Formats: sequence, structure tokens, C-alpha cells
Amino acid sequence: MTERPPTAKKTSRAAPPAERPRTGAPRAIADLMPEIGRTAFRKFGFVQSSIVTRWNDIVGADYAAITAPESIRFPVGQKSGGTLQLTVMSGHAPMIQHALPDIIERVNRFFGYAAVAKVAMKQGMVGPAPVERRPPPRNLKPIPVELGDSLRDIGDPELRKVLESLAQGLANSNGLPKIG
Repeated sequence: MTERPPTAKKTSRAAPPAERPRTGAPRAIADLMPEIGRTAFRKFGFVQSSIVTRWNDIVGADYAAITAPESIRFPVGQKSGGTLQLTVMSGHAPMIQHALPDIIERVNRFFGYAAVAKVAMKQGMVGPAPVERRPPPRNLKPIPVELGDSLRDIGDPELRKVLESLAQGLANSNGLPKIG
């Protein structure tokens, strides 16, 4: 038999290769978020919550009862000329098709610029509009007599109502507002 020569065992490991020094400073997570979230936002579309909660105010009660905004998709790198995705109740699509120019104009008026250029509709169930809940008034003290007498002379009922509400708010306040 042939004998093998004894193999030399390595007693020390080779030094790890020198690391390349960092060339850039650490970046804040907020700077990375647009890059990370871009694909998710592009995939699901992004609707401001205000357009969903105020849809009834934007398009009116008649259209809001049968439509609901789903998303707005903008061209890459732009915030105008987007496509509004609408869910429309079954059977109402032809009527909404005729009202699309009006809906586009109302949505753009809400945004303040030409955010929406076209609308894509799909049929589906539209749930009831979210109800905006306001807290009840804290303390309903009567309007002071000296303020109430001067408000009776105002002829415009809407102005009188607003001023009475202001007087009631002043009567219910506990002094100057606390800031900070």
C-alpha cells in the first residue's frame, strides 16, 4: 500500500479581506420611504381620506348614494391628469356616464387643480356614506340677556343665527383659550 504524506493542518485562519470604507452618510428612514412605498402606492392607488369622507359634499347626495371613490391613479411622477376609479351601483352606470364631466369638474374644484382627467367605473355595491360625528355641545347656558336683546334687531335670519351661536359659545367659555 501506498502511504500518503501527512497533510499539514492550518493553525490560523486567513485574515478577512479589508472592508471598503463607507462613502455616504447614513440616510434617514423618511428619505427612503418614497422609494420603498412607491410600488405599494402604485399598486393600490391612493385616495386622500378627505375625498372619501366628503364625497357627499363633492358630488351631491344623489350621486353619492350610488357611487363611491375607490382610488385615484396618477401618471408616473405627476399629480395631475389622474384617473378616478369609481364604484357604481348596478344599473346606474349609464346615468353616471352622462354625468362624468360634471363629476370630474366637481372633484377638480375640490382639489383646486386639474387632478382628475378621466374616470374608470366598475359595478359594485356602494355602502352608506361615512357619517361625520361631531361632539355634543358642552354646556348649553342661555344667551345672556344683554346680548339677546341686541341680536333681535338683526333682520337677516342666517346672520342672526350665526351671531347667536357665537354669543352662546362666548357664554359657555371659561375665559381666554389656553395655548400650548
